[in-house]
Amino acid sequence: MELSTSGRFRVLGRPRAPDELLLIDAESFDPTYVGTDGYDGALDEAVAGLEPGYLVDATLSWGDDGTPRFEAIDVLRRTRIRFLDGVTGLFEAARETWMAAEADGDAMNSRVTRNTDGDPNGVLYVFAAQPGARDVFGEFESGVLPIEPLIERANEGLDDDGDREVFVMRPADEPFVVVYIAFEKDGLLARTVRETYVSDGSVDS
Repeated sequence: MELSTSGRFRVLGRPRAPDELLLIDAESFDPTYVGTDGYDGALDEAVAGLEPGYLVDATLSWGDDGTPRFEAIDVLRRTRIRFLDGVTGLFEAARETWMAAEADGDAMNSRVTRNTDGDPNGVLYVFAAQPGARDVFGEFESGVLPIEPLIERANEGLDDDGDREVFVMRPADEPFVVVYIAFEKDGLLARTVRETYVSDGSVDS
């Protein structure tokens, strides 16, 4: 008899193989890799529709070999996470935020960004890349460094249940990694970042 477990997960992507999704437990931040092939009917469609960033309630069945499979999926939020490697022409707000961190001797910094009307439209984090010591971008992508607390913090400051768009960016020529959370997935900020960086030759994983 197969064991089934249920939980709430953030879909992080496919960093290890194209036929498995990395799920991060929304509370413990523990990673689980789940196969995506071999499903039937509505469950097959549900698995195929999952994208990096989605928050889901899922039931997993565990085979005798300890390999998990999806048994049921309920999508709660359709937040999108994009991992962009080798970004060029980084926007000035990110550089300014990093310069402030350097001036204070800090390894990270953050700021709220605003639109032309002065309304908050996103929150920007910068982290020291630490080349040779740690791969901060890779740790975000693999779930070793959890991105969930940053998303939770952004959600706590907002009074809506809308979907966000999260850009994790490793600049080609800067000593830091950027996590930029746009408050509206379909808003102007998210569209602008997508149009500027997703199509500029960067790797969207």
